[in-house]
Amino acid sequence: MTRALLLLAAVTLSSCSRSNNLLFGEVEAQVGRHMVRVTDCYRTSVPPPERLQDVNGQASYRFMPCRDADVQIRGGDLVVNGQNYGRIGETDAVLVDHGKVSVNPTGLRADRGK
Repeated sequence: MTRALLLLAAVTLSSCSRSNNLLFGEVEAQVGRHMVRVTDCYRTSVPPPERLQDVNGQASYRFMPCRDADVQIRGGDLVVNGQNYGRIGETDAVLVDHGKVSVNPTGLRADRGK
């Protein structure tokens, strides 16, 4: 029993990283110049953000780490799960926390680590 618990702990911790925390259900990725964090997403492997065709000369991206979290930045507009949240700044950070969308929440910065 103890070995099984240790093995489970090792597997769980090894699947936690800065970009994917299975234990807390959070995934995070640099999407262009935007840091995007999604909560309530329990995946062992998260697909990377994709670069889409530019819109009006501006870069566009899609990050869909979970079936119920589709984050798109289309030419400066933030669209989450089909709902447009308007324009965001060039380096604004985005948090999708259990479906609630926040731009530049405390503790999340797009230029972190630069």
